Order: sequence, then C-alpha cells, then structure tokens
Amino acid sequence: MSPARTAPPHGTAERAADEAQGSGAVVLTDVVKRYGRGPGAVTALDGVSLSVRPGSFVCLLGASGCGKSTLLSLVAGLDDLTAGSITNVDRPVAMMFQESALFPWLTVTGNIEIALRVRGVGRAERRRKAAELLETVRLTGFAHKRPHELSGGMRQRVALARALAQDASVLLMDEPFGALDAMTRDLLHDELERIWRERELTVLFVTHNVREAVRLGDQVVLLSSRPGRVLNTYDVGLERPRRIDSAPVAELAAEITDALREEVARHAG
Repeated sequence: MSPARTAPPHGTAERAADEAQGSGAVVLTDVVKRYGRGPGAVTALDGVSLSVRPGSFVCLLGASGCGKSTLLSLVAGLDDLTAGSITNVDRPVAMMFQESALFPWLTVTGNIEIALRVRGVGRAERRRKAAELLETVRLTGFAHKRPHELSGGMRQRVALARALAQDASVLLMDEPFGALDAMTRDLLHDELERIWRERELTVLFVTHNVREAVRLGDQVVLLSSRPGRVLNTYDVGLERPRRIDSAPVAELAAEITDALREEVARHAG
C-alpha cells in the first residue's frame, strides 16, 4: 500500500471514516485544492471525500469548472493538494486524456513503446508487448501506421493501449471519448468495458455526458459547481452489457440530469 499524500487538515473526515481504512483502490478524504492566495484565491475542490472500490468503474459528473479534471490530476500526482489526503492503494496509475497526445513522428507501435521504455522494458519484449496491446484494442495490422493515418477513434485506441502499457491497475480517464462521433463513442464504450473486465482494472472516468456515465459506471458521482463537492453518489446497478439508448439507462440519466440542472441553476442564480 502506497503511503497517503496529505496536506494540512481542513474540515472533518467523518464522511469517509469507514472508507479510509484501506477498503478502496483510491481513497480521497476531505480533499481541498485552491489556486492562488489571498482574496484572489480560487477554490476548485472543497472537502471532497470519495472511496473507489478495487475493480469498480466510477464516473465523475458535473458542470464545467467543477474540478473533475483537477481531481484526476491530484489522484495521478500531477498536482499538489492544498488540504486533505489521497491514498492510492493500487500503484501506479495511468491517465488518458480527451486528446490522444500521440507523437506524430512515431508509428503506432512506437507510441505504445514509449510507455514500455519508461518502465525499462527491453527492445524485444517491447515489440512483443506492443503487439499484444494492439490486439487488445483491436488494432492488429496498424502497427506501422502514423497518427495522421488513423481516425479519431483509432487514435484513442492507441492512447488506451499506451495507458495499458504502463501496467497500472488504476486507469484515470479524462473525457477520452468527448470529441468522437456518437457511433464511434458507442463502439469504444463496448471495447473499454471489455478491457476493464478482462484486466480487472479500477477506472475513474470523467465525462460531461450523463448517459455515458450511466452506460459505463458502477457508480456515478455528481459534483457541485465550483467549488467542487460531492452532491450525490448514484449506484447504477443495471445489468451489463448496457445500451446507451436503453430505457433503464435513459431513466437514471434523466434523474441525474435533473439534479445537475438544479445545481447549475442554483449556481447561476
């Protein structure tokens, strides 16, 4: 178990007292993130407590600017806490962004091998592992293509393979399908769910799309408008596999959308 990253105390930890005993793959306790100092300081997150169970798929929802991406950056260790603590029981973590961020001068295999090289994997093993990951994301035959030769969905598959190459059990995903058309996104939902199950990953997934969250998640966590706080956690409980246009998905998505609209209207007022 990795040691917790902590910051000076803020508020109380009662909301996460039970979860913080190590039962989660990722445990956030009274997390605060503030940018700047003095009167001009901006609080992005305020007292966020959340426990992500090992092997679960948790989706984060909220209005723009509520701190969803900030939360992922904190879990990944890319930013520092202002207060509270984050414990990552499963290390390391891998992160995937909305943009594929592939190196345009490298082939598909070369882009995947970057992550393997950082881990110190030898050349022959890198090639073997990259080929295996391409099969996992169903891009066998595209090993020597460069990013400009691929569709948006294919580039995101490569980005997913590169994230998986980090051999992390926790996958952080920041709106990875947000820029894709509806059909491509739907197909990638199926692929991601398959990979999540096969590899027994823990996924923390940020999205603006309520139906996407219900389609994918075991839980949907709704954050308030800035500063981000946990408003509600919805246990999805729908049988898998799910269709994004199915009636049960639509029904729960409508309930969450109503709560989100109420929060946005409250903040705007």
